[in-house]
Amino acid sequence: MTTPPTSDVDLFADEVVLDPYPVYAELREQGTVVHLLKNDVYALTRYAAIRDALMDWESFSSTSIAFNPMANEALTGTSLASDPPVHTQLRATLTENLSPRALRGLKGRIEAKADVLVAELVEKGSFEAIDALARAFPLEVVADLIGFTGHVRDNMLRWGQAAMQVIGPMNQRTAESFPIAGELYAWCSQVKASDLAEGSVGRGIFDAEARGAIPPDTAGHIIHQYLGAGVDTTVAAIGNVVALFAAHPDQLDLVRENPSLVPAAFNEVLRFWPPVNAWGRRATRDVEIDGTVIPAGAQIAVLLGAGNRDPRHYENPDAFLVERNPVDHLSFGYGPHGCAGQGLARLEAHAVIEALSRRAKRLVVGPEVRVPSNITRSIEELPVLEVIPA
Repeated sequence: MTTPPTSDVDLFADEVVLDPYPVYAELREQGTVVHLLKNDVYALTRYAAIRDALMDWESFSSTSIAFNPMANEALTGTSLASDPPVHTQLRATLTENLSPRALRGLKGRIEAKADVLVAELVEKGSFEAIDALARAFPLEVVADLIGFTGHVRDNMLRWGQAAMQVIGPMNQRTAESFPIAGELYAWCSQVKASDLAEGSVGRGIFDAEARGAIPPDTAGHIIHQYLGAGVDTTVAAIGNVVALFAAHPDQLDLVRENPSLVPAAFNEVLRFWPPVNAWGRRATRDVEIDGTVIPAGAQIAVLLGAGNRDPRHYENPDAFLVERNPVDHLSFGYGPHGCAGQGLARLEAHAVIEALSRRAKRLVVGPEVRVPSNITRSIEELPVLEVIPA
């Protein structure tokens, strides 16, 4: 048994978070596990090891998903940052309203909403894709679903972005985001059923608390997760849909010619550009991976974006190919902590892809603007200069 190779890469440096793929390729070649000295984390770089670690909650604990102790402390007691059996009970209530059966009733409404929005944008002929589509659509869907009203609705984007940002190390981005993430945390700590629209999923979570299905005072934590984990990531994914189809018009043609490729196309968008590149775990014991040892207590960085481009698992991984249909991509995680909201995210993204592929033949875009972010990799601005209608 040997110690893992080391690297001086700073995983959270601006140039790395903006374009991590060259660094990921280097780290993958160094080893399955690489000790990043600047961040003092053990990075998992290859597909098979990442998938195994996400499944093995007993060796890789979720009590340290963040890369700083303050955020991990604040997240204590949430389903995101707990292990079974506590996690199992909290997640059951979270997923109750996100199961395929529960979402079936929303499908028609979400598809109609996406179609109206995309039709309006195509008719305009040019638009700002992030504000007008990638942000506008999921914010409205989640607000309606949970029952957010008033100032909460207005703050969803700020709060959602900050909640992801503070999962990073204690750098300037994290420090600036803590007060904003604190606003969300404070609101979720005080929210009552009556603050949420009648008949909403949010009200349903309070009903579950009232009947003892979840522990007392945990409804707010669960609502925090819908907003904290579900908004910024979906915004990123839908922005990526527009950018990738603009850059690869031949792939948009394939989806238009064969609409049954919509789910496959979204899987490939997620594999190619995951909304979340790195996620934390804590080693509960000495763990041996490919002949090297991660010591007990070590902070792990699970590099989802590196695993998704691992040539050991995907042929020609740096090509964007919708017919690949990588159903086993890592972008939603895997195992007990696989993304609880993935059904809703799929519903939203499939509706956007379907409407775009049906209504737009080509999307001509200007340069995309990215802003460095600790955890979520998303596009900040993407001008669509011209839409050639289908």
